[in-house]
Amino acid sequence: MKKSIKILIGFGTALVICGILLVLPPVWDRAIYYGREIYADIKYALFPPAEAVFTPSESDPGYVATSVAATIQSSLATPTATQATPAPTAQPSPTPTPLPPYAYLDGITPEPQLWNNCGPATLSMNLSFYNWGHTQVDTAAVLKPNQRDKNVMPYEMVDFVNNHTDYNALVRMGGDLQTLKSLVNAGFPVLVEKGFEPADLKNEGWMGHFNLIIGYDDARQLFITQDSYLLVHEDYDTSLPGFEVTYADMEKNWRAFNFVFLVVYPPEKQNDVLNTLGPLADEKQAYQTAYQRAVKETMTLTNTRDVFFAWFNTGTSLVYLQDYAGAASAYDTAYSLYPNIDTPSRPWRMLWYQTGPYYAYYYTGRYQDVIDLADHTLDAMSEPVLEESYHWRALAKLALGDRDAAVADFRKALDVHENFGPSLYQMQQLGETP
Repeated sequence: MKKSIKILIGFGTALVICGILLVLPPVWDRAIYYGREIYADIKYALFPPAEAVFTPSESDPGYVATSVAATIQSSLATPTATQATPAPTAQPSPTPTPLPPYAYLDGITPEPQLWNNCGPATLSMNLSFYNWGHTQVDTAAVLKPNQRDKNVMPYEMVDFVNNHTDYNALVRMGGDLQTLKSLVNAGFPVLVEKGFEPADLKNEGWMGHFNLIIGYDDARQLFITQDSYLLVHEDYDTSLPGFEVTYADMEKNWRAFNFVFLVVYPPEKQNDVLNTLGPLADEKQAYQTAYQRAVKETMTLTNTRDVFFAWFNTGTSLVYLQDYAGAASAYDTAYSLYPNIDTPSRPWRMLWYQTGPYYAYYYTGRYQDVIDLADHTLDAMSEPVLEESYHWRALAKLALGDRDAAVADFRKALDVHENFGPSLYQMQQLGETP
């Protein structure tokens, strides 16, 4: 009897201790993290997201079949944008100065990312170069107030820098390896978004990730980077300048995001940045450059996934050039290729990071495709926490006359990302309380 009482007391004491530990924020956060990981593993095992395929329901199969030739033909002419972004006034140097074979920017404070926080962490590392004095906790408080938010868009980072710091930032598409080296040599770290398939997460598949380029070495054909994920998951030797990424790997993985890059700089250095960018200083020209490169790659690349990315990039560039019909055609072609990608390699998270197809289908009146693509994207998530997908699904439902369903989706977007500007604006327009 006494032994039973002791066992009960011991069990009760253990429960009390566990309860006390769980209410401690760090312990509770880790418990939630591992709980979500277990749930995600179970869901993905039962319903493998890479096996699901989105097929645009409103596309004409014949139109998709001829879109390759049509888009290649259109690449011979410069796309016409209905509304051009004002171009910077700075002009590139007529004769570029040859770059030295090596450059490295010291002064970055390495910062291992918190859970799902590579965007805020990489941006705060970038800002540390200018002695900003804050961390990813401060960037994340604005960029992703919901810890479960899966991604931060480059434009959101630019808005953060321009509105919450004393520095300026710009984002461009269509960069290349020379662009990265030129900016580093001019004294500016470069933040890039690229594909990522870490070895320790081989069962997770393809995902997006941010890197900070802080150096290059032509002799060894590699970039020197800071990587918030690797700072957590690999032993980091502080005597080394950073993590090394070969030129070939950078180009291959960067392709998935249309070679997008972001530069943070002091206001007085703006002309230096623009002059270093050359033709890419003009935002419209950058989109045209990205478009021309993407179309060329649809004809020259052979790996199916790379060709998928090239067609996706073609669509994204045309969205920014406001050729929505051409963009929809390019995305249709990309999605027609998707089933031919080896299943474990399929980039099923693509719409977590890029929203171009929503623009293309919405602005060509293909509202059901917007809804279906949003459903497909949200259903594949272990937790449906993607404000952009809710927002575009709401817009499509509103266009089809389903106001109540649209308002419900706008509210879901705001639940995921409090004060998410586009959804907040739509709610105000509808006279609804967020």
